[in-house]
Amino acid sequence: MHPGSLVRKDCLDKYNLSVTEAARVLGVDRQTLSNLLNGRSGISPEMALRLEKAFGRPAREWLVRQLDHELSEVMRRADEIRVEPFRASTAEGGV
Repeated sequence: MHPGSLVRKDCLDKYNLSVTEAARVLGVDRQTLSNLLNGRSGISPEMALRLEKAFGRPAREWLVRQLDHELSEVMRRADEIRVEPFRASTAEGGV
């Protein structure tokens, strides 16, 4: 689940705020918040801090949710990512 959905549920819906009202509270423009809520952008460290100041949930929690989402997205295509495992040779002093 994109963290924007959680922002909508835990902040806007919980306090019955419109996107315009929530954007004003957060000190961002309506389009910025709309992009987050609709999954077109993620939670930046600055937005996480704004959410903490406005609604109380720690910025770190918002960022962990964003990171979890991004990792989940990339793991869905892990088989497409080609990387050759690194193996240090004993001649180079490796293990």
